Amino acid sequence: MKQAIPSILALLGAAVLQVGVAPRLAIGGVVPNFILLVVVTLAMVEGPTAGCALGFAGGLVLDLLGSGPIGVWALVLCVVGYLTGMLQERLFAEGWLLPVTVVFAASLVAAFGYWMVSSIVGEGGAFGATVLRIILPSAVYNTVLAVLVYPWLARLLRREPAVETVRQFR
Repeated sequence: MKQAIPSILALLGAAVLQVGVAPRLAIGGVVPNFILLVVVTLAMVEGPTAGCALGFAGGLVLDLLGSGPIGVWALVLCVVGYLTGMLQERLFAEGWLLPVTVVFAASLVAAFGYWMVSSIVGEGGAFGATVLRIILPSAVYNTVLAVLVYPWLARLLRREPAVETVRQFR
């Protein structure tokens, strides 16, 4: 349980930001998704199981905060957390470019997945308009936010200390 405390605190902090700050940061009706950033960061740091579990919990929080059908964000973020977590072993660098690219792709997948599931249950809009007005702008917005937030959040959620030096064997 002690290991889950930073993840739970990060999710609760993201939920507070999603309710209190995100609506004030809206640009053209598009708001950042702080919970998505926490889910993707945890999945990249801890792997697919943790990403899936926190994705489900974070998605359920988003569903309860929003006005759409309950369960759509939970399903979408569960899948996005798992898929992003599968990249955990392939993220070997401490740089910022690869994680930010992953956040962009995860944002696209999450927004498209939400539109697709919402359309199945009769809540989605027209595809072309949704892509141009919501999906692409939200992915760009989350990516810009990830440049600022990812290094701090990854450091908070990482359980083992980062490697400072590389030793060469001869």
